Amino acid sequence: MKKFLFPLLVLFVFSNALAQEKKYTEKELSVSKYIDGTLLLPSTENPKLVIIIAGSGPTDRNGNSSMSRNNSLKFLAEGLVNNGLAVFRYDKRSVKMLKNRDPNMANIQFNDFITDAEEVINYFKRSEQFSEIHVVGHSQGSLIGMLIAKGSASSFTSLAGTGQPIDDVIITQIAIQQPGLDKSAATAFKELRERGSTTNYDPALASILGPQIQPFMLQWMQFNPAEEIKKLDIPVLIINGTKDLQTKETEAALLKEAKPDALYKIIENMNHLFKKIEGNDLENQKSYGDPNLPVMPELIETISSFIKN
Repeated sequence: MKKFLFPLLVLFVFSNALAQEKKYTEKELSVSKYIDGTLLLPSTENPKLVIIIAGSGPTDRNGNSSMSRNNSLKFLAEGLVNNGLAVFRYDKRSVKMLKNRDPNMANIQFNDFITDAEEVINYFKRSEQFSEIHVVGHSQGSLIGMLIAKGSASSFTSLAGTGQPIDDVIITQIAIQQPGLDKSAATAFKELRERGSTTNYDPALASILGPQIQPFMLQWMQFNPAEEIKKLDIPVLIINGTKDLQTKETEAALLKEAKPDALYKIIENMNHLFKKIEGNDLENQKSYGDPNLPVMPELIETISSFIKN
C-alpha cells in the first residue's frame, strides 16, 4: 500500500490547488419575465461589470443551443472574471420560451432582443453595485450591443459583428455557399424592404424568408451596423478571427472603417466560437460540438486589457 501513498498525496494536493483557483462567486439572477442569467463576481470590491450579449438563434448564457454545445460564452465569462471583472451572461428569451413551450415563441421580433438587453443594462445601473458597465456583443449581439451601449455603457466590444445590414450579409453568404440562390435572395430581400413582405423567393430559402420569419428579418434589416457604431462616443474594440466561417474579417474591417478611432484586433486562427483552429473547415465545424475546447487566451487578455485600461 505504501507505494501508492505518494501518488495519492500528490493527487490530493493538486485537487486542492485546483479548487483554490476559483476566485469568484456565482449568482443566478432573474432580470425580467424572460431573462435569466448568471453573474460572476470577483473578490475585488466595486468591480467593473461586463454584460455579454449572445448571437443569433435560441442561444443560452453559455453560448449553446440545440444545434451547438460549445460553452464559448461560459469560458469567456470565466476568463474575464479571473482577470478581476464581474460578468453577467444571460439566456436569450427564446431559450426560456422554448423550455416553457410558450405559444408566443413564433411572434418574437428582433426589437424584443433590444428591449431585453436594455432591461439587463438598466437592471445593473439601478443596482449601483459596479464602478462601470461594459457591453460585449457577439455576432447578432454585436449590433444589439451597439444599440443599447450609447449613453449607458463605458465601452463596447464587438465580437464577430457584421459591418453591413443583415440582408446584405445573408446574400453574400448564400453566394459563397449556394451560388445561384443569391439572386433569388436579393430579389426577395429587396421586395421585403420595399413592400414589407414577399412571396418571391426560392423554396430553399424558406428558413430565412418564410412568412413567419419575415417580420423579424424586416426589423433586423432596418439597422446598418456601420452607421450605428458611428454613434458611439465611448471606447470601442472590434475583434474578429481569421478562422471565422460565419463572419469574415471584411465585416470587422467595415466596422473599423466606420469607427476609425476603435481598437481593432484580428486574432489568428480564432473561429466564430473563439476556439483555436489550426486545421481545415472540418476541424472548425467539429468545434461547434465540443464543450470542452477552451476559448483562446488571447481573446480574454485583449478584452480584459481594453476594459481595465
